[in-house]
Amino acid sequence: MNNKTLLLEVKNLKKHFVSGHGKHKKVLKAVDGIDFHIYRGETFGLVGESGCGKTTIGRTVIRLYHPTDGEILFDGVDLAPLSNEDLKPFRRRIQMIFQDPYASLNTRMTVSDIISEGIATHYSYSPEERQEKVVALLDKVGLKQEHASRYPHEFSGGQRQRIGIARALAVEPELIICDEPISALDVSIQAQVINMLEDLQNEMGLTYLFIAHDLSMVRHISDRIGVMYLGKMMEVAESETLYEKPLHPYTQSLLSSIPIPDPTFNMKNKRIILKGDVASPINPKPGCRFASRCRFAKDQCREIDPVLEEIEPEHFVACHFVKEINRI
Repeated sequence: MNNKTLLLEVKNLKKHFVSGHGKHKKVLKAVDGIDFHIYRGETFGLVGESGCGKTTIGRTVIRLYHPTDGEILFDGVDLAPLSNEDLKPFRRRIQMIFQDPYASLNTRMTVSDIISEGIATHYSYSPEERQEKVVALLDKVGLKQEHASRYPHEFSGGQRQRIGIARALAVEPELIICDEPISALDVSIQAQVINMLEDLQNEMGLTYLFIAHDLSMVRHISDRIGVMYLGKMMEVAESETLYEKPLHPYTQSLLSSIPIPDPTFNMKNKRIILKGDVASPINPKPGCRFASRCRFAKDQCREIDPVLEEIEPEHFVACHFVKEINRI
């Protein structure tokens, strides 16, 4: 990947939510100092437990949330300090596919209106030209021309997600943030949507930030993967490297939980069961967020926050004792 150009570079990104006042003030550090980058044309997978901050990163990168601190460098321009007016040219270049195909579509708008809304905002096409583009987009995502005049409630979950994908493609973006785009769909439909996303990427040269829970699916679709835990990035590596040689204790435990359809393998494979309590992201204590559940944790882990460092080429880990644990 070193010969590729960077499209997105996130540096020390923070997104904190504040509730209460005075003595009752609490700070939820949903994203707390994240670093990663995405090369043009690749798929960067982002995985971790529910509540670790994956979706918050996606929404902050696209500036649905205003970042508390840090830089969001898109094609060399920092999006973090820009006003809504200054962000308008970048709104077209970055789009999002949302997790819930039921809640993300306006039930009072026809499919044609939903898909053409962005086109009307960013391009000066005539109504006829917009309609032609809508029909072409529907065909691209596997829907028919007659679907354009219907409303979201007339479609299945998989079809609604295809409409959401067509809406994202309508303004010809460069980066699409896929926020768990298949988790709300039937298993039989998930593979169809993933295959379609891969075909569209190859055809249109798209770049994906792919957020998901399904570890097997992330391995299939991603070029590189970042593993998050309670607002922090624990490990970043190329997909096959991460799955074949995970270095962070959290990544090792996470990957050990993947079910393998082989009873003999499962009997031999030692699953790592995490013990201890999950640390709170509200006013967190100093040190590594994973220390309370890590079987290798020492005093240093509970006092000093580890830095994400390149342990091997293109393999980054945030752990004080990663070399000792893995005998590197």
